[in-house]
Amino acid sequence: MTVLRRLLALLIAVAGILTIDPRIEAATHHTAVKHAPPPPSTEAPVPDMRIAAVVNDEVISVFDLVSRMKMVELSSNLPDTPETRQRIGGQVLRALVDEKLQLQEAKRQNVVATDDELNAALAQIEKQNNMQPGQLNLFLKSRGIERGSLISQLTASIVWAKLVRRMAAQNTEITDEEVDDAMKRLKEHANDPQSRIAEIFLPVDNPAQDQEVQNLALKLIDQMKQGARFSAVAQQFSQSATAAVGGDMGWLRPDQLPPDLAKAVAPLKPGELSAPVRTNNGYYVLLVIDRRNGNTGSAPETIYDVVQVVFPLPAQPSDAMKRAAVAEAESLRSAKGCPDLLKLGQEKAPKTSSEGKVNAANLAPQLRELITKLGDNQVSQPILQRGGVGVIMVCSKETSTAKSGEPTRDEVFESLLKQKLDTVSRRYLRDLRRAAYVDVRV
Repeated sequence: MTVLRRLLALLIAVAGILTIDPRIEAATHHTAVKHAPPPPSTEAPVPDMRIAAVVNDEVISVFDLVSRMKMVELSSNLPDTPETRQRIGGQVLRALVDEKLQLQEAKRQNVVATDDELNAALAQIEKQNNMQPGQLNLFLKSRGIERGSLISQLTASIVWAKLVRRMAAQNTEITDEEVDDAMKRLKEHANDPQSRIAEIFLPVDNPAQDQEVQNLALKLIDQMKQGARFSAVAQQFSQSATAAVGGDMGWLRPDQLPPDLAKAVAPLKPGELSAPVRTNNGYYVLLVIDRRNGNTGSAPETIYDVVQVVFPLPAQPSDAMKRAAVAEAESLRSAKGCPDLLKLGQEKAPKTSSEGKVNAANLAPQLRELITKLGDNQVSQPILQRGGVGVIMVCSKETSTAKSGEPTRDEVFESLLKQKLDTVSRRYLRDLRRAAYVDVRV
């Protein structure tokens, strides 16, 4: 079988997709004003079109940057605070610069994202978040997020996947000997302990960026410990090809990881995060999803469909504020089912009511323990946490068993191919960065 034919048969588009976090969305607390507020303006706010960066001969505006930061905060469950914007601003701007370079390269190579491809990506986002067709546009508008920011991100992902596939087809060869060697190693280590690992990779292209990128990694770890979903954070921030699948690297033995990453993973228990791991290329944040002895056992996965409502609190709430929020949350425990709870939540806390499906393996340990003890359509006790006080209800759950046994030859080939695609993608983007004129102004 030729390399090109295998590429066409096995390659999948590496496209990051926005996932609305079905758990808590942190909200900013607004203090009530004693005097009557002025009547609301009927005029739409003027977009801030100051220049944030120039990429070759194209401009990224402050409006573009702010809109993307809102989207990143929402999908990654990060609080919309000045501190968060300061921490993530540099990384988000670099992502926008990379997108601009990818779109410019696609234009030069006559590679486009078709309307059908974009509509399919948007439809998939709506499906993943239990939305009706067209509901995503209303959702973005209600959160003050420019739809064009999402379209630009999806377009760049689609065309970049095509460019990488094209380059891989021209320059990447996976021989039968490589597949034979990989299958031989798999058989020799079939009974070795394995870990299912997810990654977030943050590149450091310039030594001057090192501290900034490390601080971002620490900020993301802190937010994930507070409840942000790893897969959503990976989709928005990780620069690895696995970002498209929430950072999931699959089942790996220690010898299949670089030594620094294997050392960081070794002491972790399922559900635990590593500290930032510095490598030659940047920083990694790793999550151990699960562990098993060898690849002969099955790996059950539980998917929960949940509704959650949160009453936000300020950073340092008074006891009276806490009691009021607990009372509001307690009042929702009369809900008779998920539709009823969601309706009540949208009436009382519209900005922090959400629904969606979550993989139990991707939840924070405390939240996972709480959810597993709830029966279907049972409302939890009020939960006090960093963002506020809320309740959660499990609508349904599905349990599936992952495929076990020895991988096929085609599966081994695909695994090797994905590794090489990741390398091709990083080198391609690195070369574009080096050849580009980039002037960052904020």
